[in-house]
Amino acid sequence: MARIQIDLPEHFGFSTAIPVYLSHINYSGHVDNALLLTLVTEARVRYFQSLGYTEMDVEGVGIILADAAVQYKSEAFHGEIMDISMTATDFNKYGCDLLWRMRDQVSGREVARGKSGIVFFDYGTHRIAPVPPAFRQLFE
Repeated sequence: MARIQIDLPEHFGFSTAIPVYLSHINYSGHVDNALLLTLVTEARVRYFQSLGYTEMDVEGVGIILADAAVQYKSEAFHGEIMDISMTATDFNKYGCDLLWRMRDQVSGREVARGKSGIVFFDYGTHRIAPVPPAFRQLFE
C-alpha cells in the first residue's frame, strides 16, 4: 500500500499553540490518532478567525470539510503544547486545501502533517458555492 506523502510549503501564514489535554490521550499514553484531528479543527477555527472569518461566514458562505489526509510523524503526550501552522493552497472553483503541520513547541519535534480539503457551502440553499473572490485574493 502506498503511503501518504504530504509536501509542505516553506512558509505558513498562520500558527497557533494548543495544549494536549488528557481527553486527547488514548490507552497507549499518547495522542489518539483520531483525536489529533480535533486539535487540527481547533487550529482551523483559529485560522479563519485570524483572517476575520468564521467557518460559517466567509464572505457570506460557510465551509465544509471535503477530505483529510494525515501523515503521523511522532507521538505527542499530555501536557505538551502543539504549535499548529496552517495555510491555504491549491484553489479550485469551489474550494482549496488547508495544509498544516503540528510540532511540539519545546523540542520542535514534528508530530504530524496534513491536508484538509474544504469546499465553500451555502447553508441557506444547501449547495456548494464558489470560492469567495476576497478570500482567494488573500493568498495571491
